[in-house]
Amino acid sequence: MSSESTQDGEDVEHRTLIVAGTGISGLTAAIYAARSNNDPLVFEGDEPGGQLTLTTEVDNYPGFPEGISGPELVNNMKEQAKRFGAEVRHGIVADVDDSDRPFRVTMKNGDEYTADAVIAASGASARTLGVPGEDELMGYGLSTCATCDGAFFRDEKIVVVGGGDAACEEAVFLTKFASTVYMVHRRDEFRAEDYWIERVMEKVDEGDIEVKWNTELTEIHGTPEDGVDTVTLVENDQGYPTDKLDDPDTREYEFDAGAVFYAIGHTPNTGYLEDTGVQMDPEGYLTTKGGKGGGQTETDVPGLFGAGDVVDFHYQQAITAGGMGCKAAIDADDYLENLERDEKPAGEPMAPESDD
Repeated sequence: MSSESTQDGEDVEHRTLIVAGTGISGLTAAIYAARSNNDPLVFEGDEPGGQLTLTTEVDNYPGFPEGISGPELVNNMKEQAKRFGAEVRHGIVADVDDSDRPFRVTMKNGDEYTADAVIAASGASARTLGVPGEDELMGYGLSTCATCDGAFFRDEKIVVVGGGDAACEEAVFLTKFASTVYMVHRRDEFRAEDYWIERVMEKVDEGDIEVKWNTELTEIHGTPEDGVDTVTLVENDQGYPTDKLDDPDTREYEFDAGAVFYAIGHTPNTGYLEDTGVQMDPEGYLTTKGGKGGGQTETDVPGLFGAGDVVDFHYQQAITAGGMGCKAAIDADDYLENLERDEKPAGEPMAPESDD
């Protein structure tokens, strides 16, 4: 840790590496970076630990035969990163200036830092409905990840909210466990690709899925102790029923359900990179080099790397996020070593590489 003098003479704290995010990808990156003596400063934003902290039981992360809670797994990884020298601070990254080197990182509270490299591991936030019962039951029968939590609801009536590719894919997946999957969609047709529509309709014909067209969920009922027991649904034959609550043709009713899965998309937390040269897709996910060999997490901005759900819009699993965090730290280490080599005066030897 040192200070860096800016052009206006101001001294700001300088770090070799800044990691934005304390989800699985960010903390894995921090562990690897700290072990490589890259002095990572890790910022946890307004969702410390990421989406995994919303999961009460994680059964599919290797190494925990009896499962582990999401918060416990995150806290264990945070302590592991600290043991190797990573520093974790609370703060929300508001802007990264890549117009000069080192990078200038501005926080939401106005604090500023400089860094030789930055790993964006700030995740993606699952979109929610904002209905009553949502906050209390998230992780207790309400989930945003069928792959993570579906197996907990065997033989239950499961409600899936959404009508795009993700909703169709999750509904089909959940038929492995549910007595029946009920898809709740506010329109009278899906927005998904034909492939997923065909898969859903096959399951409809087999009696595993029932689609509730022109229907929306307006409330979730239950308790953290006992989970979800019913939901409130509204239906109107013209679609978008919550826009027509005063319409006498809109019907409201209670519906028994043992679990609810939201599949209405994610929003990647990449707004702080909008003014950089990083390339993003139309949804805001970072574009990285990918492919074979090293440098897979490199973005179009040298020294700025992406890992986890800011890049991965498909798998979105803890284990894949961890793998990407590892890659990002290794890619960043390669970049920093090359940077140090370029800055060494001719004839001055490099420090010996660690065997670790």
